[in-house]
Amino acid sequence: MSAITRLVASATATTRADLVRATGLARSTVTTHLDQLLDSSVVLEEAEQARGVHRGRPANSLALSSHAGFVMVVDMGIHRARLAVADLSQRLLSIEQVQIDPTSGPVPTLALLGDVLMRMAAKVDRPLHEARAVVVGLPAPVDVRRGMAVRPPIMPGWDEFPVAETMSARFGCTTVVQNDVNLMAVGEARALPAEQCPLLFIKVGTGIGGGLVSADGNLHLGADGAAGDIGHIRVPGAEPVVCACGNIGCIEAVASADAILRQLSLPQADPVVATAHVEQLLRQGDADTVRLVREAAVVLGEVVATLVHFYNPSRVVLGGAITSASDHLLAGVRGVVYQRALPLATRNLTLAHSVLGARAGIAGGVVIGVELVLSPTGIRALL
Repeated sequence: MSAITRLVASATATTRADLVRATGLARSTVTTHLDQLLDSSVVLEEAEQARGVHRGRPANSLALSSHAGFVMVVDMGIHRARLAVADLSQRLLSIEQVQIDPTSGPVPTLALLGDVLMRMAAKVDRPLHEARAVVVGLPAPVDVRRGMAVRPPIMPGWDEFPVAETMSARFGCTTVVQNDVNLMAVGEARALPAEQCPLLFIKVGTGIGGGLVSADGNLHLGADGAAGDIGHIRVPGAEPVVCACGNIGCIEAVASADAILRQLSLPQADPVVATAHVEQLLRQGDADTVRLVREAAVVLGEVVATLVHFYNPSRVVLGGAITSASDHLLAGVRGVVYQRALPLATRNLTLAHSVLGARAGIAGGVVIGVELVLSPTGIRALL
């Protein structure tokens, strides 16, 4: 039943005959499962209008009911959060961006984000009892099973705070908590042809993070959810800069947007404004900024070359504010990787900017939320 609902939701199958072909199941089996979905108003079936000259009666068209439910996504960064409401066909109903300060603690931050989500759902006329899942991306190491951050270096007060439990209590539905770059990796992977996986997504922003998507299109989380957390890999020979995690010489401490800001010695200002200033300098071709980004690219490229050997991805994607402002970071990383990595690991490798840009995290969150709702367990709950 889960497979049938997913095929209808993605519009891969819009008729009973399509479902029989796509699933390989007997027509009677498809009918039995589909009837349960129709009786529960999860799926709707409407007669199609005949078009042109055509023999026989037109097939009835299948689609998810608009009242089957919706999912909500919070893609948190260090300075801002993007929020979305989407139906179970992955159609975005509403999307907003708000300024946040996670250092104020989880209680006020989650309360603010919850208020925004409630307002967004009301604006698109979606009653809260139809909410089926909330997906929250955090800029921190995440214990996915327990739905909480674990010792986040730059989010005081968030360590082991029950984020999933808090959001589930407010909205009455399941909450999934993930690392923010994992959401981006999933969104990017689903926007590309299947042969572009395995995929490694690297975000270069205030910090540096990574997300891994396997050949079958699913997240690779590792034993505890720490897979892809590359920001605290130590760079041999790097300057002895103290990282937010307390260690010295982490890639995040020497090649992130914050590291570039520090080296530019810009006047102390709001971090969002300062980062936007760096982006502007890059777009204008400022010599000092370009030089620092190129130096960061060499350091990052060494780490990526190692990861390419270890994981052998089909595609490496660079995302984040600094990467979108110019091609200098991508070009530098690409040059080091092709120079350092062996031919077998690079002959079919693609290194590119994100095709979704700032919306990659929202896209990934919607995918994760909808797939949770339409999973076998989710469908039983929905019925």
